[in-house]
Amino acid sequence: MNLPTMRSALRSDLHDEEEDNYRWSDDELDRHIARSLAEFSQSLPLEQTTDLATTSGSHELDISGLSDRVIVEAVEYPTGGYPPAYQRFAVWGDTLTLLSDSVPDGRDARIYYGRLHTLDSDGSTIPGQYEDLVALGAAGYALNEWANFAVNRVNVGGGDTAGEYRIQGEQRLARFNRELKRLGRHNRVRARQLYTPARPPVSRSSVTGP
Repeated sequence: MNLPTMRSALRSDLHDEEEDNYRWSDDELDRHIARSLAEFSQSLPLEQTTDLATTSGSHELDISGLSDRVIVEAVEYPTGGYPPAYQRFAVWGDTLTLLSDSVPDGRDARIYYGRLHTLDSDGSTIPGQYEDLVALGAAGYALNEWANFAVNRVNVGGGDTAGEYRIQGEQRLARFNRELKRLGRHNRVRARQLYTPARPPVSRSSVTGP
C-alpha cells in the first residue's frame, strides 16, 4: 500500500468520497495518517540492523546516523561469534555507551534498532496485516479534529454532528490505542527472547549509584 491508496481507504472509512465536496483535504488526511503511523511505529517499529565501527580505546559510539530511530534493542560486539556476544549498553541522546569490561579495539559493533515506518507515494514498510490499524488511528484523529472544528459552527448535519463525530473519533482511538498497547507488550517480550536484555532489571529493594 502507498500513501494515495491509504488516503483513499481512509476517505471510504470516513464516508468522504464526494470529490467536489471533500470534508477533509488531502493534506489534512495525510497529517492524520502521519500521526497514526508515528504512534504505530512507537509500538511496533521497523526492525533494522547496522554495523558501526568502534573507536579503539573508547566505549562510546555515535549513533546520530540511525535516522528516525525509535529504540535500540541490542548491541553485538564483537560481531560474528556464536552465540552472538550481546553487550549491556546505555543510550543518551545520540551516544551509545558499551557497558562491557573489555575496551573496544576498533572492530565493528552491530546495532539492532527500531525506526519509524515509512509511507509515501512509492510504498510502505507497514506490515500488510496492520494497514487497517494505521487507517483506524488516522480516522479517529480526523473525526476528533472535525468535531473540534465544528463546535459552535452551523453545519448541515445538525446540532449533534460535532458530538457524534467526537464519539466516533474517541471510539476508534480507544480501539487503536488498545491494539497498540497489545502490540507493544508483544514486541517487548519478543525482543527480550531474541536478545540478552540491554539493561539490567531495576531492583525494587536496593539503589545503585556511582
